[in-house]
Amino acid sequence: MSDQTPAAAPAHDPYEPFRFRDYRFFAAGNFLSVMGRQMVSVAIGWEVYQLTHLASMLGYVGLTLALPTILFAIPAGQLADRVSRKKILLVTQLITSASSLGLVAWSSMNASLGWIFVLLFLAGTSRTFNWAVRNPFMANLVPASALGSAVTWNSSTFQMAAVAGPALGGILIAKCGYACVYGLDAIFALSFFAMLLPIAYKQTREHAAQGWSAVFSGLVFVCETKIILATITLDLFAVLLGGATALLPIFADDILHCGPVGLGWLRAAPSIGAFVMGLTIAHLPPMRHAGKAMLLAVASFGIATVVFGLSRSFWLSIVALGLTGAADNISVIVRHTLVQLLTPDGMRGRVSAVNNVFIGSSNELGAFESGITASWFGPIISVVGGGIATVLVVLGVMRLWPQVLKLGTFASMKPERVEGEPAV
Repeated sequence: MSDQTPAAAPAHDPYEPFRFRDYRFFAAGNFLSVMGRQMVSVAIGWEVYQLTHLASMLGYVGLTLALPTILFAIPAGQLADRVSRKKILLVTQLITSASSLGLVAWSSMNASLGWIFVLLFLAGTSRTFNWAVRNPFMANLVPASALGSAVTWNSSTFQMAAVAGPALGGILIAKCGYACVYGLDAIFALSFFAMLLPIAYKQTREHAAQGWSAVFSGLVFVCETKIILATITLDLFAVLLGGATALLPIFADDILHCGPVGLGWLRAAPSIGAFVMGLTIAHLPPMRHAGKAMLLAVASFGIATVVFGLSRSFWLSIVALGLTGAADNISVIVRHTLVQLLTPDGMRGRVSAVNNVFIGSSNELGAFESGITASWFGPIISVVGGGIATVLVVLGVMRLWPQVLKLGTFASMKPERVEGEPAV
């Protein structure tokens, strides 16, 4: 019998990504950028609703932001695999800053409402190209061993910003007006630009397409990789049907009567829940049953949405929204980790773009759907019906893709081959 004992597995280091300088720069800039965008979302929703008092106008705001994703996400992904992702990030941050300065002028001059849709389309176009490269860019800032933790912290950083942004935005609206919010977002976008400059970024192009004829190869890859397709589909319909964010100005003004500051906290509540969940996941060992966790989380998201729709208490509404954020963050972490682990680096831009088409546009199209159904049936039926539909979507995914239930840990997963049958 051997006297040798197996070497102990290395201890889990939840802060490993922050030991890399480039990731720290990216995380700090990403925090400011997301916080600014969240502030703007609160300001636009409140200002548009105060000007029109029409639920349908909130829906049209969502549709305007969704159109660039639908139109440009696929070519944006192709560009992300052919051109330096760092350069794309830098250019899009400048465009974002310019669009926010345009919102300052629009709000200050009391210009025609039509101009806000032009500026939102510009901002949405910038965001589409930005998000096609942001996750693939982040994935190359840390070694593969730290990627799962980096994705978790990236989600937590997003949620921290999504807590601070709406809360600060609501206060600034009440204290100094909309233009102040838009101007601060322009400053934050430029700050992210400055933090990107010192990052030394190397991009792999082993599987990068050499021509635009392969522009839809990311979509083909997603359709052939059933686990990615299933998780994207689950999030797509859950967000499309179950999201209540677009209608929060109506709930804040007409149902809960909490004003712009209360609206800020309602917008922040999902991110508070998501942040707490992200911290919890970051400090726990890696998930052992990721598929079951994701399905349970999305079902919980739908149930919490129903509770929010029926609530007449501000604090119960805050709690319900917090639970939606906590549940959603589990789904986000599983999906983002799967997409980055199963995709070759040379295709990450195109695959992330497909992810953005389905998930990014579903947020905005969900806002459009919520606005239109609220104008037809009222906000309460719109929200409650969406929550119930989300639970039904979970049952449908379990039936169509039973392999999701069998999804275990991420440790053994490797990028799929570009050609041939997926291994998962």
